Amino acid sequence: MTYEKPQYTEYGLTQWNWLVRHREKFVLGEGTQIGAFTVIDAMNSITIEDNVKVGFSCVILSNSTIDNKAGPVVLKKNCKIGANSTIMPGITIGENAVIGANSFVNKDVPANELWFGVPARFQKKL
Repeated sequence: MTYEKPQYTEYGLTQWNWLVRHREKFVLGEGTQIGAFTVIDAMNSITIEDNVKVGFSCVILSNSTIDNKAGPVVLKKNCKIGANSTIMPGITIGENAVIGANSFVNKDVPANELWFGVPARFQKKL
């Protein structure tokens, strides 16, 4: 299977039905898979490195008007984000880290660790 880059509509919707707002501040690595109905708000920069997997219906925010948080988000190589998870502004998910489904991530996650829950907490080293 060859990697196909996303095509965006004028509204930021891709052919796989995930949405990117503020695309000019969005960096997407090679081989990354993002599930349908995911929303990415890159107002303050979002970088998704190579071979990252993001499940269906995730929300990745670099800006939150509810609690006035803002900051770049980085998903490092080979990390995995489970379906229906939310990544808050200013967060870095380390290489090979795994976030379980339905998690709320409001702290940086180190490389090679499993985190899940609301809020997401450390579970074990991988």
